[in-house]
Order: sequence, then structure tokens, then C-alpha cells
Amino acid sequence: MSTTSNPKPGLQVAQPRFGRMDLGLEHVAAGIERAKDWLLSLQHPDGYWCGELEADSMLESDYIFMHKLLGTGDQGRMERAVNEILRHQNEDGGWSIYPNGPSNISLGVKAYFALKLMGWSKDHPVLVKARGWILEHGGVVEVNTFTKIYLCFMGQYEYDAVPAVPPELILFPNWCYFNIYEISAWSRAILVPLSIAYAKKPFKKLPPEQSIDELFVGGRANANLHLRWDTKRPIGWRNLFLAFDRIAHWAERVHIRPLRKMALKRAENWLLERFEMSDGLGAIYPAMLNAVIALRALGYSEDDPQVIRAMDEMEKLGLDFPDGEPNYPTPTFRMQPCVSPVWDTAQAVFALGEAGIDKSDPRMVKAADWLLSKEVRHKGDWSNTLPNVEPGGWYFEFNNEFYPDVDDSAQVLLALKCVEHPREKVQHVAATRAIDWIFAMQCRNGGWASFDKDNTKKIFEYIPFADHNAMIDPPTVDITGRILEMLASYGYTRRDKRVEAGIQFILKEQESDGSWFGRWGVNYLYGTFLVLRGLEAMGVWNHEPAIQQAAEWIRMMQNADGGWGETCGSYDDALQKGIGPSTPSQTAWAVLGLLAAGDTRSDSVAKGIRWLISKQGEHGSWDESAAARNGEATYTGTGFPRVFYLAYHLYREYFPLLALTTYKRAMEQEAA
Repeated sequence: MSTTSNPKPGLQVAQPRFGRMDLGLEHVAAGIERAKDWLLSLQHPDGYWCGELEADSMLESDYIFMHKLLGTGDQGRMERAVNEILRHQNEDGGWSIYPNGPSNISLGVKAYFALKLMGWSKDHPVLVKARGWILEHGGVVEVNTFTKIYLCFMGQYEYDAVPAVPPELILFPNWCYFNIYEISAWSRAILVPLSIAYAKKPFKKLPPEQSIDELFVGGRANANLHLRWDTKRPIGWRNLFLAFDRIAHWAERVHIRPLRKMALKRAENWLLERFEMSDGLGAIYPAMLNAVIALRALGYSEDDPQVIRAMDEMEKLGLDFPDGEPNYPTPTFRMQPCVSPVWDTAQAVFALGEAGIDKSDPRMVKAADWLLSKEVRHKGDWSNTLPNVEPGGWYFEFNNEFYPDVDDSAQVLLALKCVEHPREKVQHVAATRAIDWIFAMQCRNGGWASFDKDNTKKIFEYIPFADHNAMIDPPTVDITGRILEMLASYGYTRRDKRVEAGIQFILKEQESDGSWFGRWGVNYLYGTFLVLRGLEAMGVWNHEPAIQQAAEWIRMMQNADGGWGETCGSYDDALQKGIGPSTPSQTAWAVLGLLAAGDTRSDSVAKGIRWLISKQGEHGSWDESAAARNGEATYTGTGFPRVFYLAYHLYREYFPLLALTTYKRAMEQEAA
């Protein structure tokens, strides 16, 4: 058999026989060993893994905005944050919410304003170019609600023209259709402190040179700032909510707010309660930033312990590179939207366990110990709909007791199955509690959502301040697929009615081309691979038409180089589904999906494995930077579809390892 050269010195790759593209298993095994060693080298001494979680430059713009509003912050950090903002500017002058994506109006206005707050002149070439794009796309009036309210704090927009976010919303009782627990957990954490700020209406007067009046088409004095009525559907939910919004604004103007004092106190207590056992409110950046502003608006001083604590938790999300980075030598500072230690640890332990690390290996036991220390034992927001359910499960971050989520809980349970813990009973009891909690969280249609049960009232999407596109938390196939895989590992089968309901939910959600939508990862590649693994684990026959159609869709989406990729653009345009430059994480997902569908011998799988091995670095890692510019990471994670995306820096490590391991095992089983 002939050979050809490989990018790694000394590695010879067997050429195919009879048109096959198989790679010798010895090369796959060597790649697995390198990946295992590399991943283990990233483990923290305390036992966990935590890779960087990267997002768009709006976070740096908001960071500058908040510190300039409050008169706080480190000047050097903010200057380095400017470099991070500039790093992501597009050729057309705007900024996008994912690398190589189209420019976004809200992100562009925030970046422009942040640069002006840092002393930049509107005549600077960067701002001239940005201003041209912003004005071409409608100017400031086209930005989203959250951006408009932030601009109000600095006198750059009118409070009367933004959607009302009254704190009285928190007074609605749980039995009320519109209570705050009927919106998504993340929206709840963002909106409660924002409602405090809206009620208090902070205002900081800026010098004329820092204003952004030039971003209003035709000038600010001539701009129509108010929300537009839906003329196509005059009788509909949007116009009804706009009418209520106008009434709310009228009540603000004439000071008819009999419950305002009570509402503010309830909202304040709600915040303070959720500061406990948490790395900041909701442990997510937008909520944490809003909480700091809300506390100051309520009269808390800069040196109040609650303000100091809230600010410290937010600052911990920052990553400072005064000397630059290897792929971007300019000094820079960026914010993470949150941190992902529980998620990364669970994924790493599972991948390592599948790769053959001994279940009693001290490193695995230490990781399991760390995960068990993060088990939720207090009732959180989820308990408003499940008051009689015992708490269990895990959250995403270091500490976030009020907000465990089903997805993390399922992945932790998969990880714990890979460890033989000396305290076996402790692990068993924690797993049992978590499974009971997950079953309690199953939605009426058989699927599972992330943070809440049956959080599906689409009417909330018509509320004027709901333009961040994430007001509800409906069940999704990607989470449901992972749960099915987990339940199978704990001995559950289709004989359990709850399992069968989950399978039927998944089958009903399949797209006409065979793929499944990925809510929490980009996008159809993510959803499809998780569904196929869940169905395989539950013993669904892989010759079922639904499974074979999904496998064929994956094969059709393979790139000419042998890998797979998909951009965030598939959330905006379904014609882009499965299309994009090859990435290690998405190639791994595709291979895992095909293997789960019973495809172990096609050229598609073999080419995918060859691609992964050929792209593996000398030390066992993979690179997922977008080659287009400045070493940007590829965003394969999803926060809010069409609004906010993420780059998990460890996805490129543990998912390829899992794919190589699963392939090697399948080949060995066939040869046996």
C-alpha cells in the first residue's frame, strides 16, 4: 500500500484501497493519545477544566459604558478594551455579532459610543467609516431596546421613547399569566435590575463632543424616536402591547405609580437574594452589569459591600492581555459573558472516560469530586412551577445556585458514569436526585428546555422590550437528545413512558431535509448529532427512515476538504444550514452523528477522521481560529439565536477527542 506525506513530521498516512479513505487505526490511536495528554494538561489543580468563553465586542463596549456612567474603572483596561473593539471592526465600518458575519446596528452604535466616551473625535477615520454604515442602516432609532435604555442613561435617547420596563412586573403573583417566572431565566435576571434603572431613570450629562447626535438620520431633533405601530396587522398582539406601553409612559409622566415603592423594594430584595450562592446575578454578564447600575440607582454608595461585591464578580469575567496574545500581539482586554467550568469539566471527563482513561484515575476522581461539590441543594427560580420537587442537578458556572440547568445536569451525569468514585454512595445519591429533578423538568410535549419547565408562552415575544429574541425557554431537541443518551447510560429504556415521550418529541421536530435545529450550538450539525446519539443510545433502529435521512443530510453537507462547518448565518437563513468553513468541533459533531446512525464505513466518515488527524497540532490540540483576520475564534456556540453567539475555546479539544475515540471503538468492534 502506498503512502503520502502528512503535515506532522514522521507520520505516514495509508492511502485508500479500492477507493476507500480509511486511516490506519494506529494513527487514530496516536491522535487520541496526544489529545488525551493535551486535555489532561489543561486540568486545573482543583480538578476542573475551564476554557475561555468568547463573545462579540459588545461586551467591551458595555464595559466602557458602565464605567464611564459610574465614574469608575481602570483607564488602562478600558484603553485595551478599545483595542479589542477595533480588532473586530468590519471592512464596511460596522461590527458583527460573529466573525465574518454581517454588521449589526446595535453593536455598531455601542462601539461608536464607547469610542467617543474614550475621547475619540467624530472625525477619526474609524468613526467616520462606522458612522457612514450606521446612517445607511437607519441610525440610532434602529437599535434594540437594551441599547436605547443604556443611551438614555447618558442623555443620548429619550426615556419616553423606549419601551417601558416597569418594576411593577415583579408584583404579579405566580398564578398570573404574565408573572416574571413565565419568561426565560436569563431574561428575568436581565430585566429585573433593568426595571429598577428604568424606574429611577439615571442621567449623566455628557460634554457635547461625546454625544452621538450625528448618528440620527436627519439630526436628533427631527428623528421619530417612538416605536412604530404594526400597520400590516393593526389588530394584533404587538399593537396591543404598544398601547399598554403608551399607557405606562403616560402614567410615568403624570406620576400615577401607586405600587412603585413596593415594586422597587421587591425588586431590590429579589436581586440581593440572588446575589447569594452566586457569582453575581445569574452569573451572566448582562445581568451583572445591570445589577451594578441598579444598586447605584437605588442609592447604594460606591463603597457599599453589595456594590463592591457585584462589581468584583463582574470584573472577574475580564481577561487582560497587556502584552498581547500569540495570535494578536496588540495589548487587549475583553470580557467573557460568563464562565463555563461545570460544562467544560463534564465534557472533558466524559471525553476522557470514553477515550479509555481508567475510571479510578486520581485525575478523574478529583474532577468528579469537584463536580459533586457543585451539586445544587437549594431551590431556585425553577421551583416556582415545581414547588414540591427536591432540588438537584448542576449549573454552568462556578456558583449559580438559583439557576441549575437541565443540559449541564445531563452532561455531568454522563461524566460521573466514567468515574469509579471511592465515595460511591455519595455519587449515586447525587445522580439519583439529579435524574429525578430532570424528569420533573420534562415539558408537556415530551422535550426538555434548559432552565424552566413549559416556559413556552410565545405571546411574550410581542412585548416591546422583547426584541432581544430570547423571552422564552422552550424545549429543544439538542437538550432532549443529550438527556436520552444520559438516561440510557443509567439503564432507562423506551419502556419508560417519559423516555418514549422524549423520542416522539424529537421525531416530530425533524426538518424536512432530515436535520434537526440546534438551539444551543451552531446549528443543525449540533442539533442533528445530539439527536442521533440520543436515539442510538435508546436503541432506536438505525435503519429507521428518520435516522437514515439525517445521516444522508450530514454526508451531503461535507466540505470538499473532508471536514464540516456551519456559520451562525444559518439561524437567519435556512439555506445556509450546514454550510461553512470546516472546524474541528463541527467536524467532530458530524462524525459522531454519522457513527450514531450506524455509518461506520462510508468515505464521509473516513474523510472526516482524516481531516481531524491532519489538523491536529503537534501537542495534540486543534486550532479553531477563523483564518480571515486577527486570530478570531470561530463561534460554534449559541447564546440567543440571531442575537448572541459564543466561542467555547475547549470545544475544539474534547469533541474531536470524542469523535476519534468513538470511531476507533466502532472499527475495533467491526473487526472483532
